[in-house]
Amino acid sequence: MSEEMKALEARCALCGNCPLGATRTRLVFGVGTAPSELMLIGEGPGEQEDLQGEPFVGPAGKLLDDMLEMIGLKRSQIYIANTVKCRPPMNRDPAEEEMTACRPWLDEQIRLVRPKIIVCLGRIAAGELIKKDFRITREHGQWFEKDGVRYMAVYHPSALLRDVSKRPETFADLRELRRVLRRDTTLYEQ
Repeated sequence: MSEEMKALEARCALCGNCPLGATRTRLVFGVGTAPSELMLIGEGPGEQEDLQGEPFVGPAGKLLDDMLEMIGLKRSQIYIANTVKCRPPMNRDPAEEEMTACRPWLDEQIRLVRPKIIVCLGRIAAGELIKKDFRITREHGQWFEKDGVRYMAVYHPSALLRDVSKRPETFADLRELRRVLRRDTTLYEQ
């Protein structure tokens, strides 16, 4: 991780912009390589993430690792973050005001990672980053472009654990992601 990213994380650890910071066990800032051509962004930390201070650990994290492996990538090649850096109580969805309070941290992470492609993991992240009225059931796997960065949303790994019928659609989305990554990035040359 770059010195600039470490400094950003240290500043974020002191954040008091919303009530979530007071109830967290650990800050879940982000993990991976920065800069990276691919960034994955989920909604917020769950219980295991809050305990370990790392995004996507536990069963959803294992499934995410499997999803990356299916398209020939490793966690170490990319950067993973969430829309909020502290766990919402009882794993509820992050509130709009919490995401708004945390957005400057995420925007700065995106600036430092400099991704060509951002994959939103689930509807919450897609609604925050792609468009407010994003419909994951209709728009997953589709490409969007904003400020020179390409965006795609896929079902959140937790949703795939709850509903295995969505896995074939997600596999198709991952194949499309792999196609574009091979064409437009150097990730497969590493």
